[in-house]
Formats: sequence, C-alpha cells, structure tokens
Amino acid sequence: MDIQTVGVVGCGLMGSGIVELIAKNGYNVVVREINDDFLEKGLSRVQGSMGRAVEKGKLAAAERDAAWGRIKGTTNMSDLAGVDLAIEAAIENLDLKKSIFKELDQVTRPDVILASNTSSLAVIEMASMTRRQDKVLGLHFFNPVPVMPLLEMVRTFLTSEETYQTARKFGEGLGKQVIVSKDAPGFIVNALLIPYLLDAVRMYENGFASKEDIDTGIRLGLNHPMGPLTLLDFVGLDTTLFIADEMFKELKDSRFAAPALLRRMVTAGYNGRKSGKGFYDYSK
Repeated sequence: MDIQTVGVVGCGLMGSGIVELIAKNGYNVVVREINDDFLEKGLSRVQGSMGRAVEKGKLAAAERDAAWGRIKGTTNMSDLAGVDLAIEAAIENLDLKKSIFKELDQVTRPDVILASNTSSLAVIEMASMTRRQDKVLGLHFFNPVPVMPLLEMVRTFLTSEETYQTARKFGEGLGKQVIVSKDAPGFIVNALLIPYLLDAVRMYENGFASKEDIDTGIRLGLNHPMGPLTLLDFVGLDTTLFIADEMFKELKDSRFAAPALLRRMVTAGYNGRKSGKGFYDYSK
C-alpha cells in the first residue's frame, strides 16, 4: 500500500512530535484534536520545535516551511476519511482509545492500517473495536519523537504479514530503528524499564541511599545518560504509575507493584518536570 497521507489522532506531547516527524519526511498529515484550544496548542508545539531545529542548524528554513505546509489541523474525525494510515496518539486510557478505534474504523477506508502509539495497553483490545483486526498494530514512538531513534512495533496475533511489512517499511522510512514485540503487557521497553524505575523508588523510600547517589551510581557505574529518579521525572511520575498499575492489574507480578512513595507523590501533584516538581525541583 502506498502511504501518502497520515492521520494522527491527538496533538499533545506525543501526537505533536509524531506530526512533526511525519511531515518532515514528506507525508501529508491530518491531525485531529477534540477542540480548537488543544489543536492550537499542539500545532504551536510543532511550530516551536521545528523553529528550534532551524535555529540549531538541524533543519533548513525551506524544509521547515515545506513540512508546515503539509500539516492540516481539524477537530472533526471525518476529515481523516482520506488518509492512508491512521495513528492514535491519545492519552493512555483504554476506553478512550477503544472509542477512537471504533470511530476510525467507521470513517477510514477498509484497507487503511490503524495504529496505536500506546506504550503499554493491549493493542488487541483496540483492534476488537474494528472490522479489520488484521490491519491493527502498535507503533510506539518515544519522547521526544523527532529525536529518539527507536520505534517499537507491536504485532498482535491477528496482525497480518502485509500490515506488518507495510508499517515496518513506513517506520524505517521515518529514519527509526524498528524493534518488534508481541502484544504483551509493557511490550519490550516498559516490561524492562518499569521494574527498574520502581526498584529505584523503593531503594530511595527505604533510605538505602540518597537520590543523588542512586542516580550518580547508575549514570557513572552503568554509563546511562541519566539516573532512574531523574528519568522518572522526565517520563512523568503519573505516567509511570499508570503503566505500572496497568501491568500489575494484568500480570499480578509484584515487580510492577508501585511503591507507596510513588503513589503519594503523584497524589500530591509531584509528577516530575511537567509539574515543576518530582524527585527534583524544576520550578526555577
């Protein structure tokens, strides 16, 4: 299948990054948000990101202008009727994602591949809302999407070989290194990452070491770019807690049981960089 126009549902942090990446790689993009305010904020985020890339010499001004010209924003799902691939990039709420897939199944052509950017939820649950379960899979991008080189593809037991090959070619064409996971809780990355992050919180909660020493130990001892508590602040404590809870609910594995400290920090609004405070203070 020849993909020329891509639909993206959601223009938040992840959705806007996906829109930017796809437009810069020559595709037309139709991005849908639930209201004009969210849409304007998302498109402004795309503009700002591409503007910074131009300032840093990573993107030519002419390429930025051409990419921007390929982006169309809308609040109507019906405007995705002509897309060749649709990517759902809504928040990690399964009921919401299932409703989006049901609507996408109604407005897009029957041959169009439907993909989810979910980082942990069961893709088959979304596929079950469609009449094309063989054409549904996960395309999990990583934040920030234009910079991170990885794309985690999630193949359900019903995803066809044609769908898989088409989506893989598309992902590689975006310049991403593609890895493939079966539709299991957390997929590859989060199935390994979440227990690691939760163990770091438990270590700090139990007074094993200071947060600075935990982070420095991992950063210098294992040559990671950042320690686990800094990474938690970057990912979002609320996001991590949500993924951990979902994985624990499905697997009943104690490795995914969130520490009390993490839950209390999220309750208090300490969600990391995006809220100004997490394990570290970003308010200044």
